[in-house]
Amino acid sequence: MKGFYFKGMAAGIKKDGKKDLGLIFSARPASAAALFTKNSVVAAPVIIGRDKIRSGLCQAVVVNSGNANCFTGDRGINDTERIAALAAKELKIPESLIMVSSTGVIGAPLPMERFIEAMPELTRRLTHEEESASDHMDDFARAILTTDLRVKVIQKECAIRGEKFTIAGIAKGSGMIRPNMATMLAFICTDIDIPATLLKSSLKIACDRSFNRISVDGDTSTNDMILAMANGMSGTVLEESDDAIEFQNILDEVMLGLARMVVMDGEGATKLVKIEVKGARSPEDAYMAADAIAHSNLVKTAIYGEDPNWGRITAAAGRSGAEVVQDKMDLYFGDTALVKQGVWQGQDAEKRAAEIMKAHELGIVLDLNLGHFSDFYIFCDFSENYVKINADYRS
Repeated sequence: MKGFYFKGMAAGIKKDGKKDLGLIFSARPASAAALFTKNSVVAAPVIIGRDKIRSGLCQAVVVNSGNANCFTGDRGINDTERIAALAAKELKIPESLIMVSSTGVIGAPLPMERFIEAMPELTRRLTHEEESASDHMDDFARAILTTDLRVKVIQKECAIRGEKFTIAGIAKGSGMIRPNMATMLAFICTDIDIPATLLKSSLKIACDRSFNRISVDGDTSTNDMILAMANGMSGTVLEESDDAIEFQNILDEVMLGLARMVVMDGEGATKLVKIEVKGARSPEDAYMAADAIAHSNLVKTAIYGEDPNWGRITAAAGRSGAEVVQDKMDLYFGDTALVKQGVWQGQDAEKRAAEIMKAHELGIVLDLNLGHFSDFYIFCDFSENYVKINADYRS
């Protein structure tokens, strides 16, 4: 990928000595767009970032893990601005072109001495000729993790009208995941040439089709941010409406792939589940039913126990606010019907469903048979490990 450089290092922000400070740098200012948490309680980088991104330009982003810089008052705001100033000095670019993002524990002030000590090393030799843009992508991906067990990186070589470009996505997230754009961060970098206004609308559409359709535990974090940067250095330019549609499809694919990785790496998760609600009277009804099922603790624990307790799913749909008619509902686990026209299909059907539930991925379809609208959610199960991870998180 032309003109993007990545770095990740251990700066001593985390107690365990793991990588905790990352940088993405573009060789020239990039068109940029971002989406942020809709939580009313927000971290200092979100407050600053919402204002900065209005310019539609960004050249670098500094990200730390281990500390959310949230509920830190004026000091948190000043620290965020100081991090950007430190990076600007080393990178020799305007502070206005640097975004800052944080993730970790809420309440404690940032250990600024760690940033001051680390910034020269973080920014050193970013554009060395012998290193490609992706050489340190995994290092950056590791530096932004908290309770995550896996890095989440996707890179694709693409073409529009035969003109080649590259797009890469990096995400972190494992708990506090119900993006409302949960400690979830995502960064999309591409060397295509696209206006910031089109990039923003494309990002919003892709987010609604991906990160806004996943859940681990139903919590929305204070620090969520998705940042997209396009520096145009491939020479490929979006020129026609058909180009924008093709780019949208590519962006959708990358972001949905990252979103699935977040769910698969959910805290304590053992299974990934897609619930699709079909035959709804309205788009709102399809969404409400899928959302209620995905966030039902009874559904999530039954899936962990590999128990095809279908009554929990139909009950969740019934309380969702969506219009449902009990005698018209069909419910499938994979290709096995557990309910047809509101009638349970018996023990043999449940036994087949229980076998299907042994897989790491499960597809559930609820057909309301009332209309033509559908929607989906991707979620995970609840295990004992989720409780253990979050009971010990601050220790």
